[in-house]
Amino acid sequence: MTVSELVLASHKAAKAKGFYDQGPRNIGELLMLTVSELSEALEAHRHGKRANPLGGDIKNVWQEINGKTMVNPYIFESDIKDSLEDELADAVIRIADMAGYLGIDLESHVLAKMSYNETRPQKHGKAY
Repeated sequence: MTVSELVLASHKAAKAKGFYDQGPRNIGELLMLTVSELSEALEAHRHGKRANPLGGDIKNVWQEINGKTMVNPYIFESDIKDSLEDELADAVIRIADMAGYLGIDLESHVLAKMSYNETRPQKHGKAY
């Protein structure tokens, strides 16, 4: 999946789950919801909560359910949910959803920023 496909899929899923039923979204709220996911990632890390899917490979949680390949929700909830990896994924999904909502070509902006960063000094000239 490309970043552009992720943006479309994330925004479509958020709309389907009712996150846009009340009309226009507050951009500050969308940004803070992303921050909250990063805060949850910090807490997961502080508590040593890492994903531990079957055999240590995230690919092992996918299976055929009702003729559709999807993540087994029982395995996900017991081995992945609320882990550092899960919370980082939530933050990426929130960012992708917001980009879809705002019509931002996130893939092009990420590539442009990474290219620009190649021209910058070590640690972008800062201590850390």
